[in-house]
Amino acid sequence: MPTADCPFCGLPEARIVLSDELACVIRDGFPVAEGHSLVLPRRHVVSFFETTRQEKESLLGLLERAKVELERSLNPAGYTIGINDGPAAGQTVPHLHIHLIPRYLGDVVDPRGGVRWVLPTKAAYRTSTGV
Repeated sequence: MPTADCPFCGLPEARIVLSDELACVIRDGFPVAEGHSLVLPRRHVVSFFETTRQEKESLLGLLERAKVELERSLNPAGYTIGINDGPAAGQTVPHLHIHLIPRYLGDVVDPRGGVRWVLPTKAAYRTSTGV
């Protein structure tokens, strides 16, 4: 059920760059990189784990289509894909959204560790004896 205070419920069609009947892709309103996109279900759900099998298939299909579109338009060198699921994980908008962030050579000095940097004391694992 859509909620009136949710910024992702009732999006104007002009914001949608790709879509199907269950999900859509928009550009992030506060991008961390050129082309930063969000893949979100049309139904108001907070968590990835609340989605149906069909919604998961739609979300992942649109994630792939968005990647292909970004390859054509921006030719990034890689991608960071992430979901902040729950307040403890940093979710600030309570409507599931998958971040697709194009990455470019040189956008950070040392990209090793990637998503591990959400917990900075755990990010430099490659300097230890573990794998």
